Amino acid sequence: MIAFTGRWLRLAAGLLLGGLTALAELVCVADGGVRRMRALATGRPPSVPPGTLRLAGLERRRLAVFHGAELDPPRDGRAAFGYLAARWPLGLFGLLVLLTSLIALLYSSLLVWTWFVLDPLHPGTVTLTGLGGLFLLFLCAQGGRGLAQLDEQLARRHLGPSETELLRRRVGELAETRAGVVQAVHDERRRIERDLHDGVQQRLVALGMLLGRARRAADPAKADALLRQAHEESAHALTELRETAWRIYPATLDERGLAAALEGLAERSVVPVEVSYELDGAPPPVPVQTVAYFVAAEAVTNTLKHSGATRARIHVGRRGEGLMVRIEDDGSGGAPSRPTTGGLLGLSRRVAALDGRLDIHSPSGGPTVITAELPCAS
Repeated sequence: MIAFTGRWLRLAAGLLLGGLTALAELVCVADGGVRRMRALATGRPPSVPPGTLRLAGLERRRLAVFHGAELDPPRDGRAAFGYLAARWPLGLFGLLVLLTSLIALLYSSLLVWTWFVLDPLHPGTVTLTGLGGLFLLFLCAQGGRGLAQLDEQLARRHLGPSETELLRRRVGELAETRAGVVQAVHDERRRIERDLHDGVQQRLVALGMLLGRARRAADPAKADALLRQAHEESAHALTELRETAWRIYPATLDERGLAAALEGLAERSVVPVEVSYELDGAPPPVPVQTVAYFVAAEAVTNTLKHSGATRARIHVGRRGEGLMVRIEDDGSGGAPSRPTTGGLLGLSRRVAALDGRLDIHSPSGGPTVITAELPCAS
């Protein structure tokens, strides 16, 4: 209910501001008409009134803030003037819709306050008037939403991007993220191979050598000592194998969810890690949970390797309709905001594959804050 009310209040505020700017646009268009008539009389090319680009930029920001429309900046003064000339009647009509909405709200409120404040002489008339006000309020709400959509379409036609351009950009983004995911998978495979070669494989080689020496040992005491070392080496190899399997994909994530997986990550970390999980309701989709976990895991790994931090904090919560993961440490900072190599680059590719966003704020001297925003549409 709060989100619904906020959405309609934002729509009304956008229409109100658009109506006020329409008055300035009307003056600008009138000035442009006078300039055009003078240009025709003198044979010179018409000039664009001052402030045209500024007014078009203000409309662009208004549509972005109140209607969520991302538009391109005006290409030039002529394109901006053409947009303002087409938009000002729409803005004034928005003011008319808002004024009618206030009148409708006044009439519809008769259903509430008349019965308690006044003693109506004609209850039937009051009831019909209130119902008429509710119907008119409904029409104004639908008209306001239609005006907002028409306003955005008009801006896209004159300023861009058009629907074709949006599709072209989307195709480019998908092609880029697809290539990034393929590269991230390739890098992950190489990392797994490196972990197995440098960790588990070396342990197993050492275990085989100890067992071979124990078989060849003539002294039973020496053979027994070698077997004890082999047993310890097998325990270390098993630990390495478990750690490698956990880094590849933690089984806890499927069995108990993201919160338990992050708690396990904190328990296995050398640096103290505080986990704050504030997600209520249905859990996010599995791909979102997976990416969120690996963002936190890679950030904690970088904390151990590079930052020299003494503590870290992982916070998972909602941001709008999506999921937000924030990892902060008290290390020395210096991580690039746009990584080109390493684990952070792989993370940015994972996040981009879900149409998410990864922000890295790591000034020299710290602290480092990594924030991932992931959409939760299943």
